[in-house]
Amino acid sequence: MTIDETVLDNPVWFSLTEKHTNHGVDYGNIKIYLPDYTPFGAFINGEDTSVAIEKYSKLTPSFFMVGEKPKMPSSFKPPIKYVGLQMIIRNNINYPITEHIVELNESHYQDLMNLVDIAYPDFFKPKTNTLGRYFGIFKNQELVAITGERMQTDHFTEISGVITHPDHVGNGYAKQLITHTSNKIFEDNKTPFLHVDQTNLGPINLYKKLGFEIRRKLEFWRVNR
Repeated sequence: MTIDETVLDNPVWFSLTEKHTNHGVDYGNIKIYLPDYTPFGAFINGEDTSVAIEKYSKLTPSFFMVGEKPKMPSSFKPPIKYVGLQMIIRNNINYPITEHIVELNESHYQDLMNLVDIAYPDFFKPKTNTLGRYFGIFKNQELVAITGERMQTDHFTEISGVITHPDHVGNGYAKQLITHTSNKIFEDNKTPFLHVDQTNLGPINLYKKLGFEIRRKLEFWRVNR
């Protein structure tokens, strides 16, 4: 069966429509994740987003609308554009896994957030880890690398939170965790995809080596209250 990939043209919208309906604010043709989960929203049908943005900005001072440029409230500054690459992989990864990989649970939460605070504080929110499974590698009882799942539709799961402690970079932990996470997604009969800033060449090359392909560019518009 051929799966329709066009839902990935608006991944935030379809994630909040299909799998994460309880984790967002619904303004009709505009949907935005609750700020404790992840800072992304989206819209359809060229909707005028200005009223929804004004309402939502009372919950958090900064977030992103993904896709087309949003219409802003008159009192706001123009949104700041970032361009990301959306990458996808359609077959299992054969990279060797030599480390012991742990599926993280509630008992690992503080370890997880400590690592996030060091390496990835901007996009990982207090409840991001509840959007999917997260996997980690420990060294000397310290969590040193993680990878997990974020946005999810009926047929696709986003790989996110690819984080390695700066003292442990270069050991192949990210490759092993991405391999493990991707193959778990395939076991669920779903397809892994991810997003990366188009200027972040190191991770882009890593993903390509593992078999990910660039599917399209996607615009992220930062809204600041």
